[in-house]
Amino acid sequence: MAPSTLDLTADAPTLTARLVDFASVSGDEKPLADAIERELRKLAHLTVDRHGNNIVARTHLDRAERIILAGHIDTVPIADNVPSRLDEDGVLWGCGTSDMKSGVAVQLRIAQTVTEPNRNLTFVFYDNEEVAADLNGLGKIAEAHPEWLAGDFAVLLEPSDTEVEGGCQGTLRVLLRTSGERAHSARSWMGSNAVHTAAPILAKLAAYEPRRPVIDGLEYHEGLNAVRIEGGVAGNVIPDVCTVVVNYRYAPDLTGEQALDHVREVFADCDIAEFVVDDHSGAALPGLSHPAAAAFMAAVGGTARPKFGWTDVSRFGDLGIPAVNYGPGDALLAHKRDEHVQVERITRCERRLRAWLTG
Repeated sequence: MAPSTLDLTADAPTLTARLVDFASVSGDEKPLADAIERELRKLAHLTVDRHGNNIVARTHLDRAERIILAGHIDTVPIADNVPSRLDEDGVLWGCGTSDMKSGVAVQLRIAQTVTEPNRNLTFVFYDNEEVAADLNGLGKIAEAHPEWLAGDFAVLLEPSDTEVEGGCQGTLRVLLRTSGERAHSARSWMGSNAVHTAAPILAKLAAYEPRRPVIDGLEYHEGLNAVRIEGGVAGNVIPDVCTVVVNYRYAPDLTGEQALDHVREVFADCDIAEFVVDDHSGAALPGLSHPAAAAFMAAVGGTARPKFGWTDVSRFGDLGIPAVNYGPGDALLAHKRDEHVQVERITRCERRLRAWLTG
C-alpha cells in the first residue's frame, strides 16, 4: 500500500526510503507534493507557498544572504523497483534513490532541523523535471512567481556523489531532414533516395571533433551526435524523406544562439531540406568565483567537477542566480532498474550542508 504521510523527524536515509515508496512518476506527483506541503506547514520558522504541485518554503530572518536548496520530486517510470529496499551493506535500492529523492530527503531534514540558519533559506520542491522542458515545475514557478525564487546562490541537490559539480552543459536537439523522390525499389533510378542523401550528415558527425574548453578551472567535454535516424516507407519503396536527429551538448561558454549557429555551420554544405529545432535548454556557467560559492566549497570540501549533463542550474542562471549541483546520489545510477544510493552518502551530504548553514 502506498504511503500518505511523511515524518520529517526521521533520519535522512529513512526519509529517503519513505519518499521512494511514494510513487511519483512525472505527472503523478500530487500525493507526494501534498505530503511535503502538510509537513512543511507545521514548521513555524517557514512560510510555505504552493503553485500546482510545486512547493516553496522560506525563512525570513535578518540575514545578509539568501540560499536556495532545490530538488525535483518526480522520477522516471518505475521498473519493478518500488518499494525501497535497504540491504545489509548500507545500500538503499529503489526508483529515485539516486535521482533524486535522497537529495529531497536532505532538503527536508535541513528544513525541519535548521531553524536559525546563518543565511536565509528557500526550499524548492518541484515537479516534472524528467519530462519535456515546457512542463518543468521550476520553470512554472519562475514564470508565475519569480519573487519566490529570489536568492544569492542556489544548490540543486541533483546526484553528484557528494562532490560539487559546477554549472551544466546546454542541450540542443535538431531534426535534419533530407528529401528525395519515391519510386519502386526494382526501378530505383526512377526516384531519389533520401536516406542516401543523409550520408554526408553522418560523415560530418563521424568526423566531428568536440571542444573541451576550460571554464572556471573546469574542463567541459562537448558532444555532437546522431541519436536517431528515421526513413523508409516499405521494403520495396525508395524513401523520399529521411530525418537525422542530432543532439549537441555544449559547454557553458556558449550562448544558446551561438550553439545553434555552430550546428548550422557544421552542416552548412549538406543537402538539408529542412532544419528544425526540436528542443533546446541553455547551459549555465559554474559560478564558482561567487563569494557564496567559494564559502560553500570551503565548507563541503573536495574538488569541483564540471556537470556534463543538463540540470536546472540553467534555470537559476537565467534568473541571474549562480548555482551548483551537489547531492548524495550518483548520476551514473540515475534511471537504471538497479538504481541505488549509499546511505553514508546521504548522511554525509546532510552533515556538510548543515555545517555550512549553521557554522
